[in-house]
Amino acid sequence: MLASAATDPSHSLTLSYRKMILHLLYVVLFTILAALALGNLLRSLIRLSIESQYPRQRAVPHPELADPDGNPLDEPLLVMRSVNLEEARQQLDKLYGDDLES
Repeated sequence: MLASAATDPSHSLTLSYRKMILHLLYVVLFTILAALALGNLLRSLIRLSIESQYPRQRAVPHPELADPDGNPLDEPLLVMRSVNLEEARQQLDKLYGDDLES
């Protein structure tokens, strides 16, 4: 039975036909995906072009980062200074007093 199926020309045509259908399906799906990717690329380029011509106002992310008029602050938000060990101990003593000694 297997030997006759292997030599049967209609059986080989069926396999060839299936391979052709799978290849055609692959090409169609790849074409659809490529068209979607190109469409997305063009939409992004158009949006980028429009935004570069008409820039949006920069939104202030938090009220504490704006001055009383609502404009963003343009100053350093965190300033750190180096202290030596003795100055740090004095500040801690001033804050906590006798609590550190006990």
